[in-house]
Amino acid sequence: MVAFVTGAAGFIGSNLVDRLLELGDVVIGYDNISSGNRKNLSKALNSPNFRLIEGDLLDSHYLSDSMPEGACVYHLAANADVRHGLDDSRRDLEQNTICTYNVLDICRKRNASKILFSSTGSVYGEAHQFPTPENAEFPIQTSLYGASKLACEGLISAFSEGYGLKALVFRFVSILGPRYSHGHVVDFYNQLMSDSSTLRILGNGKQRKSYLHVKDCIDAILLANQNQTSPFEIYNLGSDEYCEVIDSAGWICEELGFNPRIITSSEDRGWIGDNPFIFLDTQKIRKLGWSNTISIHEGVKATVKYLKAQ
Repeated sequence: MVAFVTGAAGFIGSNLVDRLLELGDVVIGYDNISSGNRKNLSKALNSPNFRLIEGDLLDSHYLSDSMPEGACVYHLAANADVRHGLDDSRRDLEQNTICTYNVLDICRKRNASKILFSSTGSVYGEAHQFPTPENAEFPIQTSLYGASKLACEGLISAFSEGYGLKALVFRFVSILGPRYSHGHVVDFYNQLMSDSSTLRILGNGKQRKSYLHVKDCIDAILLANQNQTSPFEIYNLGSDEYCEVIDSAGWICEELGFNPRIITSSEDRGWIGDNPFIFLDTQKIRKLGWSNTISIHEGVKATVKYLKAQ
């Protein structure tokens, strides 16, 4: 199998690349190295079955020249900065929605065997049903990031229906683990390494979040890929538990051996678009035989250990 992975130098993408190579696939990575890191691919770059192409998904001509005929396409490249989306309202449109259109159009022209897309639980906005299933009604969108990913899902569904492109969409919670570079764990870690006496948490710290270790995430993606029976499928990927942000902060401090003064605000969210409760129903992927093997507590502490090692 030839796999084409966008965002290959990123956190999830590089972990996926390593796994695909272990399974014997020939892998072509495509990344503009804007938020990814070539160091993440140090193992893969030593494999004769891997090639990295540095390119931008907005450059459709270069993308077309780079994608091989009949590849299985894993589309993970995106702008994942939810918090600062309102600072540049065009960024999510370009980096998520337009880039995804470009990938889909080249998939059609290159007769891709399938596209697997990393979406987000943020598409549910502030859900009214917990755990939130894949067929939940969508409320008002609360972030430009979530809105852009939902637009991507619509495009993928339309390409699947109109052109017969097989597709899998995965709605992630926040992912943790080795090569993690963006999110609350690294934010708290950086704060504490700068000043171990104080930790500032955006919001009141009571926000309830679910997290998933990258190993479990990739296990689920590959299992769904092996068991696809209909042209277009959507899967929630998350843990069977959640925690409060204040709990996660405590685990991080414990792993680092710090006992800081924790400062919170009275707000029930950290920023506009920060959903105070995220907890996805994962029964659909579990029916295929998947279950998460690493708890949120274990995932947070493992991520801190990785950051310390760097």
